[in-house]
Amino acid sequence: MGIHTVEKIGGTSMSQFDKVLDNVLLGTRTKEALYNRIIVVSAYSGITNDLLEHKKSRKSGIYSLFSRDDDSWAWGDAISRVSQYMCEINKGFEGLGLDVIQADRFVKERIEGVRNCLLDLTRLCSFGHFQLSEHLMTVREMLSAIGEAHSAHNSYLILNAKGVNARFVDLSGWMETEQLSFDEVIKKHFNDIDLSTELPIVTGYTKCKEGIMGTYDRGYTEITFSRIAVLTGAREGVIHKEYHLSSGDPNMVGADKVEVIGDTNYDVADQLSDLGMEAIHPGAARGMRKADIPLRIKNVFEPDHPGTLITNTYKSEDARVEIIASRQGITGIEVWDQDMVGRWDHDSELLKHFTNLKIRYLAKDSNANTLTHYVAEPLGRIKKLTSSIQQSFPNADILVKKVALVSVIGTNMADTWVLPTAVHALANAGVDILGLHKCMRQVDIQFVVEEQDFQKAVAALHKNLVEDARK
Repeated sequence: MGIHTVEKIGGTSMSQFDKVLDNVLLGTRTKEALYNRIIVVSAYSGITNDLLEHKKSRKSGIYSLFSRDDDSWAWGDAISRVSQYMCEINKGFEGLGLDVIQADRFVKERIEGVRNCLLDLTRLCSFGHFQLSEHLMTVREMLSAIGEAHSAHNSYLILNAKGVNARFVDLSGWMETEQLSFDEVIKKHFNDIDLSTELPIVTGYTKCKEGIMGTYDRGYTEITFSRIAVLTGAREGVIHKEYHLSSGDPNMVGADKVEVIGDTNYDVADQLSDLGMEAIHPGAARGMRKADIPLRIKNVFEPDHPGTLITNTYKSEDARVEIIASRQGITGIEVWDQDMVGRWDHDSELLKHFTNLKIRYLAKDSNANTLTHYVAEPLGRIKKLTSSIQQSFPNADILVKKVALVSVIGTNMADTWVLPTAVHALANAGVDILGLHKCMRQVDIQFVVEEQDFQKAVAALHKNLVEDARK
């Protein structure tokens, strides 16, 4: 394993690049300490939403406007707005030493290149022999790449202006016709880099034969980060966030009540990912776990704090709860069918409908004649699923209910006090437990609760299992 680290900086942090310079990249580092690091950057906050579509609200970006195929040229206005916004971001970094003229030239070259490509594609598809739908994923990939190329190039210019021997490593495949695999792209770009004297600033997007966007969608930056760490044999991966990985959501339980998780393992990271509270994308974690590369989660604004170290082997010596994780917007799909009793294939038949619609479940429970699956999907997808199930099981009663999941997680919860304490905490808080899931591996206990009891459940479990346990 090498002596270098691979470090990823998120989009919200990148938008506060003065803090990133002071707390991550430069600070009081000696000249030697500047190097033996690889920096992977995300697009500036909000840029990928504008290029594609808003991740949460689904407000249209360039991609979603272009993909409508309704003869509207709204996407052209949108791409102009994004270009202007990127140049405004550049101007905001002038005080940090950014050569704004060079930075704007880079933006306009990329934006206008993509605009011309989309215009050509529109003309091509107007003949009828080519279908736009067949090219949309390529369009999505091309648009995604602009954001990370912009932020990485700016970072490279600023660092060079400050005397750092930075190197812009553009994995976005701009104007490249060669079709390489994901691993081949990374090996090609890092083949001649001397990490002891150069600081690579790398785009979080990688253009590859497999199509990183089609495989991982918006999680591609962490996939790039992870694969670079694995292929270069990093001693540690570091993700710089705007917050610590803490024992609970400070907005729900209070910033003064949560504590930073000092050490944990990849098993816990997997449980968090399942609830949408990703310490790291599960696909990225998989590669680092298999290569036995530790992952550190750090807070950009507290550079002296060691943060959270995630390894394969860590297990708390004492039984304790490390984090209360949770997720709203869950739908419980309960299928009650008395014909199920005694059948061995009922469950597998039911799951075929999930497979056909590519819907995964977060938890499930069953008894003699009932199967309940908990999923995080939009209502339209839920209706398709239940309609499909009903056709296969015409005698079944199907109940759909909005719920929330609250999970108690730790590397070692093998003690009799954890479960009864959690149940009593919820009962005393007036929270009705709709479902309970506990595995023999003793790493998590999931509670299904009413949506309106979500915040109450989180606060009660954190107080009784984390805060009171410190005393």
